[in-house]
Amino acid sequence: MTVMIVGGPNARTDYHINTTPEYFYQYKGSMLLKTVNPSTNEFVDIPINEGDMYLLPPNTPHNPVRFANTVGIVIEQPRPEGSVDKLRWYCQDCRGLVHEKEFHCTDLGTQIKAAVEAFGRDREARTCRECGAICDVRPKD
Repeated sequence: MTVMIVGGPNARTDYHINTTPEYFYQYKGSMLLKTVNPSTNEFVDIPINEGDMYLLPPNTPHNPVRFANTVGIVIEQPRPEGSVDKLRWYCQDCRGLVHEKEFHCTDLGTQIKAAVEAFGRDREARTCRECGAICDVRPKD
């Protein structure tokens, strides 16, 4: 089991996909868990307030938005042998899928950082094939 204590703020546009459930507990302040329903592809925002818990189902694309001066706890199960995590970027204009990166998770923090940096340097990967918009690695204000 992996237990992460995560403070805010953060500013990311990627959505993580894990083959196992993830447990969120918000210790201080509030956060917003942006998700994409894997069955309908509907974007759903889930507020998690101080003291709240939320169990994210496996294989659900999610982007945890953490605000300043907040602290949350995330618990992940060990991944099954051979499982693959994914990072997805969706167009900030039309919400089409822009890019997906698969990886065998050994160190989530460093692997996400490396994937986000590589995506940021690759204009072709950041270009939406549906509308032509360029996806940012930081949320638009």
